[in-house]
Amino acid sequence: MNKIRILLLIFLFLPMLSQARPNQTKTDFDKLAPTPPMGWNSWNKFGCNVSDSLIRQMADNMVSSGMQRAGYEYVVIDDCWQVARDAKGNIVPDSIRFPQGMKALVDYIHGLGLKFGIYSCAGSMTCQSRPGSRGYQFQDARQYAEWGVDYLKYDWCYSEEQSAKAAYKTMSDALKVCGRPIILSICEWGENKPWEWGKGIGQLWRISPDIRDCFDCEFNWGGVGVLQILDIATKITQHAGPGHWNDLEMLEVGNGGQSTEEYQSHFAIWCMLAAPLMAGNDLRNMDETIRKIQCNKEAIAIDQDTLGIPAIKYLTINDIEILVKPLSDGGAAVLFLNRSNTKTALKFDWAKNPVYDDHFPKGAFRMGENYQIRDIWEGKNVGKTDKPINLTLEAHEGWFVRLSK
Repeated sequence: MNKIRILLLIFLFLPMLSQARPNQTKTDFDKLAPTPPMGWNSWNKFGCNVSDSLIRQMADNMVSSGMQRAGYEYVVIDDCWQVARDAKGNIVPDSIRFPQGMKALVDYIHGLGLKFGIYSCAGSMTCQSRPGSRGYQFQDARQYAEWGVDYLKYDWCYSEEQSAKAAYKTMSDALKVCGRPIILSICEWGENKPWEWGKGIGQLWRISPDIRDCFDCEFNWGGVGVLQILDIATKITQHAGPGHWNDLEMLEVGNGGQSTEEYQSHFAIWCMLAAPLMAGNDLRNMDETIRKIQCNKEAIAIDQDTLGIPAIKYLTINDIEILVKPLSDGGAAVLFLNRSNTKTALKFDWAKNPVYDDHFPKGAFRMGENYQIRDIWEGKNVGKTDKPINLTLEAHEGWFVRLSK
C-alpha cells in the first residue's frame, strides 16, 4: 500500500515539477551575460569553410595564445555547418566536414574549459541557404541542449515577413525550456530596433549591417566600417547594460585590412562601448602585435567593467572625438579618437572640460577632478589630469587611457 501511495504522489506531482523547470531556467537565462560575452566566431575569416578540424584548431589556439586567460570563452561556428533535416525533423550536421558529429566537437571544446556556440536562423533557410529554424525552434533548442551548446547566434535571412520580435521570442522561449542555459545572440542587423525590445528575449543584439575589414567605409550592399558602427552605437547607449548588450559586430582585428593603429582603435571602441568581444581572425597564425591587442587585459577590463555603462560621445575637437566611459571603481576610461585621414594635433585641458552629473549616474566619474592617467596600450602611468595634454594622433589613431583616483 505504501508503494502505491508513493507512486500516486509522484504521478500527481510530476506535472508541477515540469512546470517549475522553465521558470528556473528563465531565471538562469536572465543572468547569463552579466558582462559582454567574449569569444571567437568563424564567419569573418572563414565564411562557409568550416570543419571539425578547423574549430578544434581555433579552440586549441585560443588556449595557447593566452586568449582564454584573458577572458575569451565561446568558440562559435557560424553558418554552413548544417545540411538537412532527417525524417524526424532533426537538424543534420555536414557529415563530411563534421564526421564525428556535433556532440563530439562540443565535448572537445568543453574539455579545454571553453564554451561552444552554434548558428541558426529565424527564417526557413539560413543566409547561406542551409536549413533554418522556422517551425523547428523547440526541436532545435532541445537538440542544442543535448549536444551541450552554450551560445546561439540567430540570424534573420529568409524571414518571410515575420515579426522580428515575435520570431526571436519564440526561439527565446524554446531556449528557456530546453533544459540548458544557452545565450541568445539576436542577429537581425538592427533593422527592427532590437535594442527597444530585446531585453529579456536575448542577451545581445546586433545594431548594424555586417562589419567589413575597414575603418571608415560603407557599401551600397550593406557592409559598414568601424566608424559607421560607432556612430550607431553612441546613439543607443541607454539600452545596454548588465545582461543585455548592444552587439557592435564581430571583431575584424587581425584580418589584414587595417593598420595597427586602426585595429587598436577598433578594439578600444568596442571596449569603450561595452560591446561583446568576438574575435574573427585566424588564431593559428596571429602575430604578436595582434595578440597583444586582443589579449590586452587592461583594455578587456574596461569592456568587462561590472558597472556596464557604455561610453558617451563627450566632445569633438579638431576631428578628434572624445569618448568617456565611467567605471565601477569611480574612475573612467577615455578614448581620444582621430576620425580624420590625416595626422591631427589636440590640446586638452581636463579641468576646463567637466563631465556633468547628468551624463552618468549620481556619484559616478566626474571630469575636472584630479586623476592618475594610465595609457592602456603602453601599460604605464603617464601623468595626472591636473595638467593639460598635448596630443598628435596619426590618422584613425586613438589615445586610450584609464583615469583612476
